[in-house]
Amino acid sequence: MTRVDFYLLEDSEIDAARRFACRLCIKAIESKMTVHIQSDDEEGAKDLDQLLWDYPEERFLPHQLITPHDNKLQAPIHIGFSEPVFDSGLLINFAAEIPQFFSRFDRVAEIVVGDTKARGRDHYRYYRERGFLLNHHDIKNWED
Repeated sequence: MTRVDFYLLEDSEIDAARRFACRLCIKAIESKMTVHIQSDDEEGAKDLDQLLWDYPEERFLPHQLITPHDNKLQAPIHIGFSEPVFDSGLLINFAAEIPQFFSRFDRVAEIVVGDTKARGRDHYRYYRERGFLLNHHDIKNWED
């Protein structure tokens, strides 16, 4: 069964959540796990794509932006805004809604910051009502 981790950052802005997602990607690929980062739309996916080129400065995170028309997987980290063709590893959800395909993944990460707390509560309730294993992580001083 899919494990769902909620990461509650003390930060209030979505940019912090995106940087934290980069950190999760590092841990995942070091564990030989594939990652899919789900966005609501192409613009959000492109923002995440750009960030993975630039952050963190001392690392290179091999990734690719996938579109509904191009789902060829050539990197361990994929960023998209439609349903991916693969179904294992880690799903990092940046979409406002929980993707229908989430349970095909081994793990789901929901990163919650001040701007997304209401959405985080709704997502938590959804997973809990369906019996998924939930983990809660309070994250402080993670960029130190």
